[in-house]
Amino acid sequence: MHFDDVMRGRRSIRGYKPDPVPREMIEEILALAMRSPSSMNTQPWNFHVITGAPLDRIRAGNTERNLAGIPHSREFRIGQPFAGVHRERQIGVAKQLFSAMGIARDDAAMRQDWVMRGFRQFDAPVCIIISYDRVLADSDDTAFDCGAVTNALVNAAWSRGLGCVINSQGIMQSPVVREHAGIPDDQVIMKAIALGWPDDDFPANAVVSERKPVHEAARFVGFD
Repeated sequence: MHFDDVMRGRRSIRGYKPDPVPREMIEEILALAMRSPSSMNTQPWNFHVITGAPLDRIRAGNTERNLAGIPHSREFRIGQPFAGVHRERQIGVAKQLFSAMGIARDDAAMRQDWVMRGFRQFDAPVCIIISYDRVLADSDDTAFDCGAVTNALVNAAWSRGLGCVINSQGIMQSPVVREHAGIPDDQVIMKAIALGWPDDDFPANAVVSERKPVHEAARFVGFD
């Protein structure tokens, strides 16, 4: 697939077919993603690729703890709630998704079910947990580098017909993830990526989030 087609066509996938994803294909995708640049070639990223029974145990543990009201234990800093234009964009894509799924504003049960899908890794057949070396936790470059490799990963997957959605819900209950994924203590759990074959009949998969135009995001200096 042409690079431009990947970048323009990729979208977040929140509904998946149950079909397994071959390990060889995932290894190929990871090898491509790891060509991403990193600060002074530190390559701080680590990938924990989970499927089958271990992933089912993570889904169950996340669901149980969240329904029980156990506070989140996210390890990567979460920051303050979005406000202003950033909050507006968050609300905008939520409206797009709820409209596609037919979830009414006052339908508390459906809205709760949608939230729980995230804690179940959107029922994808594969979950990839991104972690980084704890010794680098004080370096902002580390988070930047992990973001770069994550972006490359989801685009490499898309070029092969696979879909992904980057999410935090899947790692909000970090003790569950750490136990069943076997993540060592010298790693900080950063993000989760649901991965699998897109279900074309799942309405939310047709949603394309809006992007602000270049003239709002970029300043050109010295070109006149």
